[in-house]
Amino acid sequence: MVLEGLYYTKEHEWVKIETDTAVVGITDYAQQSLGEITFVELPAAGKKVEAGGELAIVESSKAASDVYCPLAGEIIEINSQLESEPELINEDCFGQGWICKLKIEKPDLTGLMNSQEYEQYIKGL
Repeated sequence: MVLEGLYYTKEHEWVKIETDTAVVGITDYAQQSLGEITFVELPAAGKKVEAGGELAIVESSKAASDVYCPLAGEIIEINSQLESEPELINEDCFGQGWICKLKIEKPDLTGLMNSQEYEQYIKGL
């Protein structure tokens, strides 16, 4: 499943831009590829991150996988519910399974794909 109105990375993160805030998570493709998610190492609130920098680590029954930041900004909120319920990413990756929120100065969408581009990208994998 790919949602309209979001932006996507080649590493299978999604970002939803809400004015000067960006909500970040991993895509349905990513969570299906990982299998049952058992642990999420969340970033610290207040941390400044660069686009393409490591944001979090998601561990599953199959592998541990880095989550990369799609946009530069400052982490203003983390989804602490994932600490006790990492399976929320499997159950609702675009909703309750979001990872963090960033305060962004200006969104630089260079290198991000819209929903149609991302659908084409994953068809080719």
